[in-house]
Amino acid sequence: MGGVDPRRLRLFLELSRRGSMRAVADELGYTTSTVSQQLAVLAREAGATLIERDGRRVRLTPAGRRLADHAVTILAALEAARTDLDPDAEPTGTVRVAGFATAVRRSLVPALAKLSAEHPAVRLRIHEHEPAEALELLAADEVDLALVYDYTLAPSALDPALRTTPLWTAAWGLGMPDPGDAAGGSGADAAAVFARFADAEWIVNSRNVADEQVVRTIASVAGFEPRIAHRADSLELVQDLILARLGVGLLPVDGRLADGVRLVPLHRPEVELRCFAATRPGREGWAPLRLVMRLLTAGA
Repeated sequence: MGGVDPRRLRLFLELSRRGSMRAVADELGYTTSTVSQQLAVLAREAGATLIERDGRRVRLTPAGRRLADHAVTILAALEAARTDLDPDAEPTGTVRVAGFATAVRRSLVPALAKLSAEHPAVRLRIHEHEPAEALELLAADEVDLALVYDYTLAPSALDPALRTTPLWTAAWGLGMPDPGDAAGGSGADAAAVFARFADAEWIVNSRNVADEQVVRTIASVAGFEPRIAHRADSLELVQDLILARLGVGLLPVDGRLADGVRLVPLHRPEVELRCFAATRPGREGWAPLRLVMRLLTAGA
């Protein structure tokens, strides 16, 4: 494979993400015919067929997918070299982020405000997703950064090839109607708290199994099998279900409680949610992503 123009690689990478030459043209300010011509030149430079028709869209061939993977690393390395040669250059680009709602509110929104004020050439494109969905998007190079979580009692098996950075932790407790069954004080063992609700119905997340694993783990120590009755992604909806006395469920200790919902912290063992930032290898040198990561870790 001879010399390849980085501009054509960038066009090709955008095509791999968008699946349409028109979409690439609209995003980067070219005509569709220019995009098509430049990608044809890239195919000749690469000596391989890179794309094939798929209805009105296009899809990558196996060779095209391999080139797209290389393009991520090549373009990041070029950006890192440019920054190294000119460390005062202003980062420019759009960082695509997939993350769960709490991380978006707690970490990304403050970073976005700082970016807008101090680095207007760096933009964030935010997609709200649970960890498994966010990691799939990251693996497919549809996002540059994934904000994911697990629990201390339900650790996730993240791909060791990813670059992961711990951001923050948050304690969780058991939410229940108030007034309700006295579930012990703040120092009560988690199993003792759970045991008081052995006959209750339980509410867990609808899009992630981690909190269900936590519930089942503590319930097992307490000697019962929890009856999972409801599944809800929204913490507000979980509280509505608790208020309606339809069950009990895990809630963040530092979250805003609705009137009529009581929360008992869990100890021995503690239940903590852990937030991580995950990126693909080879991307950490890209200046816009490095800037966003610096803001996220500073905010944490």
